[in-house]
Amino acid sequence: QVQLVESGGGLVQPGGSLRLSCAASGSISSINTMQWYRQSPGKQRALVAISSSTGITNYIDSVKGRFTISRDSAKNSWYLQMNSLTPEDTAVYYCSLVSASQISWGQGTQVSVSS
Repeated sequence: QVQLVESGGGLVQPGGSLRLSCAASGSISSINTMQWYRQSPGKQRALVAISSSTGITNYIDSVKGRFTISRDSAKNSWYLQMNSLTPEDTAVYYCSLVSASQISWGQGTQVSVSS
């Protein structure tokens, strides 16, 4: 089993930045894909960005150029750097690690963008 613990959310003004962290522990497959989702009030959870262990990275159009996924393999941690935040980015953000044998989810972290 893999456990994911998220951190880094908070309240930020429009135009500001936040970095979300997703720390993994347990039996982590070397072949995996990290996915970041977000869920706004009244909306379904939606995929925001992915990063695979094979080097594939992709983002939804609305965050391209503003969000960046990175990884620290030594720490088994992934990060979502979010810049130029807008109120439309307000949501609970979830990380999810997918491998051939399992899908694990973080607990979610609230990101609020407001002046």
